[in-house]
Amino acid sequence: MPKWGYSIITEELDPEKTAKASAREVRVSHKHAREICRTIKGMMLGNAKQYLRDVIDKKKAVPYRRYKKKLGHRHATPKTAAGRYPIKAAKQILNTLQSAESNAENKGLDIDSLRITHAAAYPGMKIKRYTPRAHGRASPKYETTTHIEIVLNEKPAPGEIP
Repeated sequence: MPKWGYSIITEELDPEKTAKASAREVRVSHKHAREICRTIKGMMLGNAKQYLRDVIDKKKAVPYRRYKKKLGHRHATPKTAAGRYPIKAAKQILNTLQSAESNAENKGLDIDSLRITHAAAYPGMKIKRYTPRAHGRASPKYETTTHIEIVLNEKPAPGEIP
């Protein structure tokens, strides 16, 4: 089995206060996953889970900041008008977030004080297939998979010295 690394420097993290989870080679759009991760980074765990459920129910849109020319506008997006409801990617990121929450619970961390310190999505392996064309030819068809990483950190209680 390969040993997966994280794009965040794990030596800087306190292993007693952090929990991490990753999903490798998930079949979702890396563009959608990147925008969702950018939005939920820095949120508290409960708020992020509720936000992702609202995206799946099409109540809140994910603001898009890159590659947004001619992208539809959604009234629910804060600060920016361009946005979408990437349901498939939101479901996968919610699963990864719940996995990180389970890892934190297993470590004995306080679930109510967890904050997302690192959320990243980037392209993974390409799946190469062929589409049949006219006159016995074929064209390549690539599907890019996605790696999703989430790191949760326990936020110190008010009055507690970090």
